[in-house]
Amino acid sequence: MSRRLVLFDLDGTVLSGGPAKRAFELALLDVFGTAGPIHEWEFSGKTDPQIARELLTEAGIGNEAVDSGLPALWKRYLEEMEERLQACPTRPLPGVTELLPALEATGGAAMAMLTGNVIGGARLKLGSAGLSSWLSVGAFGSDHEARNALPAVAIQRAEEHWGVRFGADEVVVVGDTPRDVECGRSNGTRTVAVATGHFGVDTLARAGADVVLESLVEVDLALTAILS
Repeated sequence: MSRRLVLFDLDGTVLSGGPAKRAFELALLDVFGTAGPIHEWEFSGKTDPQIARELLTEAGIGNEAVDSGLPALWKRYLEEMEERLQACPTRPLPGVTELLPALEATGGAAMAMLTGNVIGGARLKLGSAGLSSWLSVGAFGSDHEARNALPAVAIQRAEEHWGVRFGADEVVVVGDTPRDVECGRSNGTRTVAVATGHFGVDTLARAGADVVLESLVEVDLALTAILS
């Protein structure tokens, strides 16, 4: 196994679409009686628990009530997600189904997830998009509410899975938001940003990404950016 660990964000980076926001709204309404200002809220680069807490705080619900309701929220959310995925599936973003096997074929990278999704949501989204076989381990919003705490979790799990030690300089975070870039930089990793979500190339460059790509469509370019 090579000494390169590639931590992929999911939404906006490797996949898009799906019923997650609607499922989240319905679950919030069912468990807490409100979804807060969900239709005007920015989700990008945040963990699911962070988003839930922000929305519920805006609706006047205290932290203790939020904490006690989160287990029921995730249960309902996953039920709503699973019920709706067939009619509203996720899909791989352009270039992803070529890039992941190309990365594996180099023998130069281990691939894992670094996502704000709770683990069940991540698995449902990956399964719907047909990407489960490429990304099976990683760190999730259900591991920690703070996104910047997740790289250490992902690295530890990758080391246990592959039996290889990964130093920070051997890890690259691939994501589509300034928060993904911050997450990698705060943990001393390289960052490759892709402008396939809500943020353009200039914004991602200003966030401090080591490399910014328009997309992952040009596989050779993406391989060079990730493995260099």
